[in-house]
Amino acid sequence: MARTARLVLGAMLALTAAFPLVSNAQSGRSNTQSFALYAMTNSAEKNEVISFTPNSGGQLQEFHRFPTGGRGSGGVTDPLESQGSLTLSENGELLFAVNAGSGDITVFRVHGPVLSPIDRVPSGGSAPNAVAQHGNLVFVLNAGPGNNVTGFLLEPSGHLKRIENSTASLTVNSSRAGSLAFSPDGRILLVTEKATDRIDAFRVNTDGTLAPVVVTSSVGPGLFAVVFAPNGTVIASETGPAGQGNNSALSSYALAGDGTLSPISSSIPTAGAATCWQVVTPSGRFVYTANSATSTISGFAIGTDGSLTALPGTVVATLTPGATNLDIAISSDGRFLYTLNSGIGTISVFGVNQDGTLTPVGDISGLSAAAGFNGIAAR
Repeated sequence: MARTARLVLGAMLALTAAFPLVSNAQSGRSNTQSFALYAMTNSAEKNEVISFTPNSGGQLQEFHRFPTGGRGSGGVTDPLESQGSLTLSENGELLFAVNAGSGDITVFRVHGPVLSPIDRVPSGGSAPNAVAQHGNLVFVLNAGPGNNVTGFLLEPSGHLKRIENSTASLTVNSSRAGSLAFSPDGRILLVTEKATDRIDAFRVNTDGTLAPVVVTSSVGPGLFAVVFAPNGTVIASETGPAGQGNNSALSSYALAGDGTLSPISSSIPTAGAATCWQVVTPSGRFVYTANSATSTISGFAIGTDGSLTALPGTVVATLTPGATNLDIAISSDGRFLYTLNSGIGTISVFGVNQDGTLTPVGDISGLSAAAGFNGIAAR
């Protein structure tokens, strides 16, 4: 562990010299806060969020474990099958964690690596597996029987108040819902249904309730998750046809005001397998995917028109065999990328270069392997 930490420290120091940290005025946060990292154990006995922070020079190390007060689902690798189970608020001041086993949501106040529990509320359904926040609205995706999304008012104190009549059912009871995301303007909420390969769009009313669903079929098979680029482009990950290796892909869509989606780039290959999780850089220039079955990361440039172009070679990083890299996150300044490697109990750290390539920094070890970890978030 000590040797790994030294390697991470040395590499991050080199990257810091090459790419100086953004100023506090630019980021609105201190440098230490910008590098705080969080992962969720999803333990069925006692769910916890682990925080990591750099010391002087940038060495990432475990800081503390904070109980959510609820229970996760437990399991081995990827039991939640979702993106967004651990979600930072837009301003980075709050952290939302799902407790799939106890059917509730925990809200933490964020003070760099220190988390203070504020609230824990029922999720409005069963087996919550993802959270999305925009302004004073928070929506939770419930993947258990009845599959729904439920809305909450986010009060200035950080407490959640359930919005009356805000619960909306998905198109089928066994949709295997995988993600939800607000459009940049907060007017549309998107949800993915893995079982039906559908993207559900709900227009958000002024009172926080949802208009009737507008459904778009995925252009490619194996729909998993959607994210938004800052310019409003919708990017969807696709695991590809069942039983076929290295056929995963990304697609992009334009979103209309009524919730309809129009394809821009259709099923661009990731050159990997089980592409599920994705993250867009804060600048909106690049999107990266976690290809969990091949333990690789693929990179794409995002055009101003929302088109996707694979970076040279497509695969921009190769992890330790068997890593089973699940959730993926990027620091708020866009300089570092992190993957949660559930299969081997590590977090891999990469520097993000100006051309979109990735520079390996090292691995943070010491996590439990194949123990049901899900969820990663970075400041």
